Amino acid sequence: MADVKTLGQFIIEKQADFPYAKGELSRLLRDIGIASKIVNREVNKAGLMEILGKTGVTNVQGEQQQKLDVFANEQFVKALSSGGECCIVASEENENIVRIDSAVSKGAKYIVAIDPLDGSSNIDVNVPVGTIFSIYRRKNLAVPASLGDVLQRGTEQVAAGYVIYGSSTMLVYTTGKGVNGFTLDPSIGEFCLSHPDMKTPETGTIYSINEGNYVHFPQGVKKYIKYCQVEDTATYRPYTSRYIGSMVADLHRNLLKGGIFIYPVTAAAPNGKLRLVYECNPMAFIIEQAGGRATNGMDRILDLEVAELHQRSPIFIGSPAMVRQAERFMLEAGELSFSDIPYSLHNRFL
Repeated sequence: MADVKTLGQFIIEKQADFPYAKGELSRLLRDIGIASKIVNREVNKAGLMEILGKTGVTNVQGEQQQKLDVFANEQFVKALSSGGECCIVASEENENIVRIDSAVSKGAKYIVAIDPLDGSSNIDVNVPVGTIFSIYRRKNLAVPASLGDVLQRGTEQVAAGYVIYGSSTMLVYTTGKGVNGFTLDPSIGEFCLSHPDMKTPETGTIYSINEGNYVHFPQGVKKYIKYCQVEDTATYRPYTSRYIGSMVADLHRNLLKGGIFIYPVTAAAPNGKLRLVYECNPMAFIIEQAGGRATNGMDRILDLEVAELHQRSPIFIGSPAMVRQAERFMLEAGELSFSDIPYSLHNRFL
């Protein structure tokens, strides 16, 4: 136990990496950690309480809200509001940004974008779910915080992370200097460093995609799936298909073992389904910091312009060699054209 390092201790040690920070980011991450412990407690006893199932309300995404969606959203907004370091929360569960106008937050420097409970439809069947969060610095402290502070490219993130509520509860985060994972020790109620300096393998043998939508996929994605299924001992194929339906759970597994997660455009979701601000960008930041790759099939996720709070995007993310291979199939199928790609980038598809 003498060697145990808690999340709080780790954050304080790393605070020196941010010369502009005066402890605010550390406290903000602490607030997120506290809220995630509360959500974890409720998730773990969901079957014993009246918090399973749908609320009967459809959220801004056009999806049925689960009772735990609402609970998790309330807990994170409450923790971020009382902590005093966050001036705006942008959540999947709210149509508009939530401004925190209390006196303690007027000088707050940070914006938090969050998916409070990713994969919540799986709660009823005891499948791992998670929380995804992204942190930005406010652009101009001289003017009131606004939506414009939220609509920043992913490259402007100062931190991002996720919490996975599974057989054990883990918080994984990055501040742009590597990725570290912390496992919740219920005996002391603290997240403890368990996975320092996480790295994803260059390649893997797992592909994660909802193959039930196969008929609606672009040709390049269909061809990549067939490539994954062909037997070839030199490339360790056929690959294993693993799809949980919770982005956090699928990406956490692939981060550790190596693999690719794809959520492409479909006929029903011509712009993709996952949200750029609080799903794709934070996960792309984490995976890149772990040595992986994240694109929309051609362009780097973190470089995409953000025009809307709930903007959607396709995503190809995971082990870099596997993502590049999928991109080649997109190019060869004609979904991407060399005429659309700057000459300086051609070699990445060859």
